[in-house]
Amino acid sequence: MTVNEAQLDRMSNDPGFIAALDQSGGSTPKALKDYGVDEDAYSNEDEMFGKVHEMRTRIMTSPAFTSEKILGAILFENTMDREVEGEYTADYLANKGIVPFLKIDKGLAEKENGVQLMKDIPGLDDLLARANDRNIFGTKERSNILELNEEGIKAVVAQQFDLAKKVVAAGLVPIIEPEVNINAEDKAAIEEILRDEIKVNLDQLGENDKVMLKLTIPTVADTYRELAAHPNVVRVVALSGGYSRDKANELLKENHDMIASFSRALAAELRYAQTDDEFNALLQDAIDTIYDASVNKV
Repeated sequence: MTVNEAQLDRMSNDPGFIAALDQSGGSTPKALKDYGVDEDAYSNEDEMFGKVHEMRTRIMTSPAFTSEKILGAILFENTMDREVEGEYTADYLANKGIVPFLKIDKGLAEKENGVQLMKDIPGLDDLLARANDRNIFGTKERSNILELNEEGIKAVVAQQFDLAKKVVAAGLVPIIEPEVNINAEDKAAIEEILRDEIKVNLDQLGENDKVMLKLTIPTVADTYRELAAHPNVVRVVALSGGYSRDKANELLKENHDMIASFSRALAAELRYAQTDDEFNALLQDAIDTIYDASVNKV
């Protein structure tokens, strides 16, 4: 398999941001509750995923959710295997001009050396093959850095790049996501070590190996700007990390060559009980402000 060149060009060069719609099994109940769907609205996991797919479908089919400002969308595996308006989700998005990604990590291990590595991913080769069959462009995989511990940070980056190389070999573009907890002590110092370690690993990639980076908005603006210029990096995107949308947008505006890949900050005001007009207006406002912070820098 080879990367879709048109989608690669769009992801590399076009203005916009990535919508993260990839809450997984562990975070789905909270996402539904925030949306206004309590646990008594479903009685098993299948019904729960049905409810969250209804929520995501409402977002993806909204007139606000277009390729004008949204470059890509990150999907959960269950979402990839479902349909939107009679098409598999990735095909529906691609036909709207929105590049589809798949979250492939299986959650986080227990904290060790100040970090949480990714759990093992059983059946990875099969999952990547299915992603190709479903016309997925790239993947996303998250780790978590909680403390200033150089050994732990190096372990996170090494694991991320090991997995990224497998994704690249499958013809997909990985989004490497070593999140730094926004409440971590010495956050700026963590980010300097992380930047330098990412640079070392980027320099070891093959000439044609393309990756993306999804990073916490740094304490010191433009900490990661040099990474965006690296020839192996398609794009550097930011997670909202628990910041409110207003705060995340404010901080993102200060970081050049960094666009949003927000989840909670995108959908925070959306509710099941809203009329379509209310829902679409709130989603449009969220999209407009996140796009502005991604494109118009201070």
